[in-house]
Amino acid sequence: MNAHWENIKSCGGFASQLSVRRYEGSSLCSQPPVVLYLRGGSFLEPGLEPGGNCPELPVARALAESGAVVVEADYSRPSGNEFPMVIDCAYEALDRLSRDRKHYGGAKSLLFVAGEEAGGNVAAGLALKARDRMPGKLAGQILLSPMIDPMMTTESFRDADRIGMRQRWADGWSHYLAKACGFFHPYAAPCQCTRLNRVAPALIFTAEDDPLRDETVNYGDRLIASGVSVRQHVFPAGVGWTGLYQGEGGGWVSSVCSEFKTFVDQLNH
Repeated sequence: MNAHWENIKSCGGFASQLSVRRYEGSSLCSQPPVVLYLRGGSFLEPGLEPGGNCPELPVARALAESGAVVVEADYSRPSGNEFPMVIDCAYEALDRLSRDRKHYGGAKSLLFVAGEEAGGNVAAGLALKARDRMPGKLAGQILLSPMIDPMMTTESFRDADRIGMRQRWADGWSHYLAKACGFFHPYAAPCQCTRLNRVAPALIFTAEDDPLRDETVNYGDRLIASGVSVRQHVFPAGVGWTGLYQGEGGGWVSSVCSEFKTFVDQLNH
């Protein structure tokens, strides 16, 4: 498995180039799925530093080892972790991957967006924007405990203190939504979106002991009610899922990869 830094050309107003880290396994099929991966960080971490101390993400690495080409894009540094710049930056990366997909996979490679925690929020918002701006280009969205409800009042969220995340998430939401009335925009808080039809199919993960479980499951249910194809997996308590918020993996990673392969196979047939 190889992971290396490169730059992709940006057409937006953030910078002439966006920094990305490309994960690629040793054996790829002729048309491997291409995944834009968005890390967590609660909208508080500064972003990627090419060549610096920035650990590889367990899920991104595992997806690459299972046959995907994974491109981790830095949405935090050029956007300041503020809406709407975050979504605009991520959209630039997705649009570039779509235009250059032959460079990363093949002309018929399926394009996905994936994200964990805050990155899951961005991935969900990006899937909405892709439906509106580049219909038919995005094959699917993979959401790992997406941080999508700024109200933070669900029953499962009461456990956020148990893992030391309540204040961090509150601070992250305050920072992310500080400008442009982002609280009311569906791209910023996808759980508030009232028009979910025609969004790309979704593969969604959470766990029974995850404070973000309820908002994740509720969003999946609303997608289903809107006619969107959804595969939803809730891990049992005690598997170490919440280590995701500290950049940790676990035995559950292999299950994520297995579900991803099935998801891709279904979309290919």
